[in-house]
Amino acid sequence: MLVVAMLATGALVSCSQPAGTDERAAPTPSGPTVRGPTMNDQKPVDMPGLHNVVAYHEGFYSGSVPEGREGFQTLAAMGVKTIISVDGAAPDVELARKEGIRYIHLPIGYNGFEEGRKAELVRATRDAMQNGPVYMHCHHGKHRSAGAAGAVAVSLGWATPAEMVERMKVSGTAPGYEGLYACTANASVMSVEEIDAVAADFPEVSQPTGFVKGMVEIEEVHEHLLAIQKAGWRVPKDHPDLVPAAEAGRMADLLRVLGASERSQREGSEFTAWLIRDGEHAARLEDMLVAGETDAETLSAQFRIVTASCKECHVKYRD
Repeated sequence: MLVVAMLATGALVSCSQPAGTDERAAPTPSGPTVRGPTMNDQKPVDMPGLHNVVAYHEGFYSGSVPEGREGFQTLAAMGVKTIISVDGAAPDVELARKEGIRYIHLPIGYNGFEEGRKAELVRATRDAMQNGPVYMHCHHGKHRSAGAAGAVAVSLGWATPAEMVERMKVSGTAPGYEGLYACTANASVMSVEEIDAVAADFPEVSQPTGFVKGMVEIEEVHEHLLAIQKAGWRVPKDHPDLVPAAEAGRMADLLRVLGASERSQREGSEFTAWLIRDGEHAARLEDMLVAGETDAETLSAQFRIVTASCKECHVKYRD
């Protein structure tokens, strides 16, 4: 995706769905049970409202953020009682509640996570598993949730580090996310006493603040622009609140603000310049839309410049 994910937020445009994934039957309104993926599956599974679902233990899954009511209905049909989000964006707690599912929000970054956060993830998973299957997700379910699920499975004694590293590869975790792989490769079994010592008052929503909040907002805007691009750079019929020029302007403003922030100054002049330059690219897209440019390829070419610049920044500062 964009600059957004650089510092502990959601996955972005680089997280495309792998070809050849399975499709599983959708739950009907009457709510029959749906079989989730198993440890024997050697490729991710797509299900209604869910993508890139991979089992890391019986009844313990990693995958994408649930898409609308359908995604939560699928999880309910799988018997899932608890969702643990490691994404930076706030989860849809209300939709989960409608399906009788509890949310726990413990965000992590692309470069891995500290022992304290790992211990929280381990306790949250262990306790939740007493009530039923657990689903762990980031945005696309390929990198952060896979790394977290692998480390949790090793810490609970369900598998060896080597086995879970291979499971992360099934999820499609990119080799460049060395920190996430290290969290699983270096994990070891935690004792009951160690797990019990972790406070269990986990939040439904962990609100990002400051710089991270801005990154999350940029990710949201980028998703909006992708939808607008798909609609031929017009207002999407299924999202009438999205005004193309306004969304491009919002991205430009967010990047400019972050480029002037104390956090970016601490990262150094190159990082700051990258944010400012990305803001200028987004502002150019805004100007084109405001001027009435209607050629979809011309607009998409400018959008690709924004995305390509952000990817380059990811290589240096996030990946």
